[in-house]
Amino acid sequence: MASNIGMMDSAYFVGRNEILTWINNCLQLNLSRIEEAASGAVQCQMIDMTYPGAVPMHKVNFDAKTEYDMIQNYKVLQEVFNKLKIEKHIEVNRLVKSRPLDNLEFLQWLKRYCDSVNGGIMNENYNPVERRCKGGKGGPTMKGCQKVAKSLQTNNMHSPGSGDPVELRSKPGKNGATGGANSSGEIQALSKEITDLKMSVDVLEKERDFYFAKLRDIEIFCQMPELEDLPMAAGIKMILYAADAKESALAEAQEYIYQSKRTDAEDENEE
Repeated sequence: MASNIGMMDSAYFVGRNEILTWINNCLQLNLSRIEEAASGAVQCQMIDMTYPGAVPMHKVNFDAKTEYDMIQNYKVLQEVFNKLKIEKHIEVNRLVKSRPLDNLEFLQWLKRYCDSVNGGIMNENYNPVERRCKGGKGGPTMKGCQKVAKSLQTNNMHSPGSGDPVELRSKPGKNGATGGANSSGEIQALSKEITDLKMSVDVLEKERDFYFAKLRDIEIFCQMPELEDLPMAAGIKMILYAADAKESALAEAQEYIYQSKRTDAEDENEE
């Protein structure tokens, strides 16, 4: 079970584009950024899809914008985790800040967990739009559900052969022909753009995996008993484990090695 997967697990190297595609395909959404899922509503529905009916969707706020409303969603999610005995602590204070990396990490874990339960197979019997309509304070989502329902009713009422006046049927048909041609061209252009972007992402992810593997090999090498106490190995690990990505740890590592050399030289002179 993936409830306690380690930070070096392959789950944490799934790209954000793959995560967004997974969310959009499963829940019939159109998210374009990871931080759009920071409210916790998406995570609630992913668990609801994995365990149908386990999440009280009427308590989930899909229109949450404030940190207070987001926290309420994560409280619902944590309660469901506890009920299902999923051993995962949710870093709510970090997630509600909408920082992409924090939310990406949690969604990477979530995907790995859901895939471990359902084998990566989408639940075809699950209707995500209908389940979202059961959400509390649905905002735009609830309005969207109402629009879909009205649209279906309108199509049924004005379908050909229903006895409606010709004028009612002809106007949508005329406008629809032009709109359909334009839409078809736009869809083809967007599809090509998406294909090109996916290819670029695949290349970047392969390059990322290549360099990560190299860094991992260096880390393991520096942890060898014969080397781990050497100043050079310690300096390399200082660079690898530097927490602040904005500043290079190279200068600090160099200074550490120089200091070690001076100390060794002084010890030799004293002897």
